[in-house]
Amino acid sequence: MPRLANPSQFMKLSAALMPWCAAAAALFLGAGLYMALFVAPPDYQQGESVRIMYVHVPAAWLASLAYALMAGASAVGLIWRHPLAHVAAEGRIKQGELLVIPALGAGLTWGACILRW
Repeated sequence: MPRLANPSQFMKLSAALMPWCAAAAALFLGAGLYMALFVAPPDYQQGESVRIMYVHVPAAWLASLAYALMAGASAVGLIWRHPLAHVAAEGRIKQGELLVIPALGAGLTWGACILRW
């Protein structure tokens, strides 16, 4: 593990693992969205609109996690001046942005469905 603190070694390993991790993430994301939006039964009070929560809540939690990890990586980069910390923080910005958009959109849609606008 200490050899992965070297940025060139870490980037070599991450480049080799990236396609496999991306394929697994796409597979699990597709399966989860299908089960949440088509397989889950409707709620007795909210009806079909409760399925929106299966998208909204995980997206909001993961966006919050991405921003917390970004703050932690930025702190590590500022305190210990490790070059990979800034790379990790920059990657979390993009993930947070990509997750906060569906979280806000799903929350807005669910609120409009509940209020019956």
